Amino acid sequence: DVKTAINRRYARHSYIEGHMRASIVDNELMITVHGEVVGQINGLTHIDLADASFGSPVRISANCYAGRLDVLTIDREVAMSGPTHDKGVMILQSWLHSNFAQLNPLNMTASLVFEQEYNGVEGDSASCAELFALLSSLSQLPIKQGIAVTGALNQHGEVLPVGGLNEKIEGYFRVCKDIGLDGRQGVLIPQRNKRHLMLSDEVVAAVANGQFHIATMNNVAEGILHITGHSLEEINSLAEVKLSAFKLTLEANLPKIFTK
Repeated sequence: DVKTAINRRYARHSYIEGHMRASIVDNELMITVHGEVVGQINGLTHIDLADASFGSPVRISANCYAGRLDVLTIDREVAMSGPTHDKGVMILQSWLHSNFAQLNPLNMTASLVFEQEYNGVEGDSASCAELFALLSSLSQLPIKQGIAVTGALNQHGEVLPVGGLNEKIEGYFRVCKDIGLDGRQGVLIPQRNKRHLMLSDEVVAAVANGQFHIATMNNVAEGILHITGHSLEEINSLAEVKLSAFKLTLEANLPKIFTK
């Protein structure tokens, strides 16, 4: 009876989610759930519209180039992000500095954006996804597009729990199902959220059959290994090479100081 009531409630209020999912299937909202891409990842958002509450994926992309502006989020620059999201980005930036800039400045400008998001961004649950996209861009190692990521971050690289987890997972599962499950899709969530899982029978059955996967992470190293297949040490080595090249580029283009 409880499951029947839940299913009927979803049927009554699923129009908006269904419309968004149709836009993804029709490629109006660009979400890729197959293959691998550098500097691009699927984050998971939770949309709460009172009666309708559901999850939906959003593409997050990153670019890195020589500069001195650290991490720029395009959403923040145009005043489309809230304070909690901005706090998450500043924590991400702190982790980057402690990981790469102990002896030299980063010499990097990185841009992050939530693609095709026009209603504003709030919350820190995309911090891990943003960091992974940025590390992928720095190292030029691709990210598995079938794996969507949610999780907040602290300055020590530990992954913190987030809200709306069940809705996020079920929403992404429905997107993958409509596009086509290939056994490689799934979600990467905080280990500390594992006890909060209470998913629909359809998702549970798909996980049991190996059509969909749910993985957990305690820290950045576990997360980046899962979505790229490369350890954090490998990524750091490649990123340091790129940062060194940025440093040389900046030094070569510094204004010449003439003295008499």
